[in-house]
Amino acid sequence: MTSTNTLAGRARTLGRGLAVTAGAGVAAGAAAFGYGLWEKDQFVLREETLAILPPGHNPFRILHLSDIHFITGQKKKAAWLQSLADLKPDLVANTGDNLSHPKAVDPLLAALRPLMDFPGVFVPGSNDYFAPSPKNPALYLLGPSKVKPKPKMLDWPRLRSGFGMAGWVDLTNRHQSLVLNGMRFDFSGVDDPHLKREKYAGWPRGTVNQDAADHLKVAVIHAPYQRVLDHFTENGADLLLAGHTHGGQICIPGYGALVANCDLPTWRAKGLNDWQSNGSTTPVNVSGGIGTSRFAPVRIACKPEAVLLTLTSPS
Repeated sequence: MTSTNTLAGRARTLGRGLAVTAGAGVAAGAAAFGYGLWEKDQFVLREETLAILPPGHNPFRILHLSDIHFITGQKKKAAWLQSLADLKPDLVANTGDNLSHPKAVDPLLAALRPLMDFPGVFVPGSNDYFAPSPKNPALYLLGPSKVKPKPKMLDWPRLRSGFGMAGWVDLTNRHQSLVLNGMRFDFSGVDDPHLKREKYAGWPRGTVNQDAADHLKVAVIHAPYQRVLDHFTENGADLLLAGHTHGGQICIPGYGALVANCDLPTWRAKGLNDWQSNGSTTPVNVSGGIGTSRFAPVRIACKPEAVLLTLTSPS
């Protein structure tokens, strides 16, 4: 028969083992969180090249910014954004979610001011309209996030005005043509599909002393839901720019994103890929984003990025 002392000894051993396991789990979680805090400020520039310009045109460079999620006091992020002006892009495309705090409009505009010396286009994301709120990160595994009832409003009108006064073109459910570096670009954009606010404006009509073959059609959206990608692909877009996914934000090394916060396949949560719909194909660049919600300020295996997309003529 097992003695009482023996049972007590086994219980103590099991208790110590559970305590060590729990302690190791807490330590690993703390280490991962600390790493994520560090990685969120390790800004990188992803560079891509696409041969989609008509023959005879010089290379054209688009700086794609998305999901900045600016809050006050982000000096390192502000300095990095300002440094991107040294790239001297031909166009800046901002695909939304610029804010993560009600007082962030002025410091964000200050951080982007050097880039506003260049032509630009923009559309909003949900976190230009509404401040983020605390939520359980595990809920993202169940499907796209939802805006809570009566969310705190952000000053989107003032941010939009700041962009517009700098000459950036608002593409919220509208289209516009711009002649840039001697070539006509036809832009079409929508309000945030994550909020189901998209309304398609079609493409600009007419020409600006150009043959139709020299037009390049660029669609600009925030959240890359499949219904929107299908629409623009089937309607002749030559390029589609999107954000929203944060590249998954917390990824597994060697595997990638666990979520995309929309119905996009997770392997498409970041990068340049072709989208096909009803026999048509359009290259889509999904930015991994620059920031995070202020309530989940970590990135793991998914460094914050801007994208420099160089368009060239076929060789």
